[in-house]
Amino acid sequence: MKRQKRDKMERAFAKGYNTGVSGKSRDQCPHGTLETRQAWLTGWREGRSDNWDGLTGVSGVHRVADMH
Repeated sequence: MKRQKRDKMERAFAKGYNTGVSGKSRDQCPHGTLETRQAWLTGWREGRSDNWDGLTGVSGVHRVADMH
């Protein structure tokens, strides 16, 4: 059975979120196109916000599951 790839915007958001929640800089954005870069930065902002709120590690697992 073939596995369908997720939407590019969803993947960019998830990667940005993971980067943000781990406390890394937004300068690490790998995307060049405006749409995917915006999705990545939105994910990064939410990840940084969750990092500041203390939702890292085990306490943040429910947030990651909600995003998929």
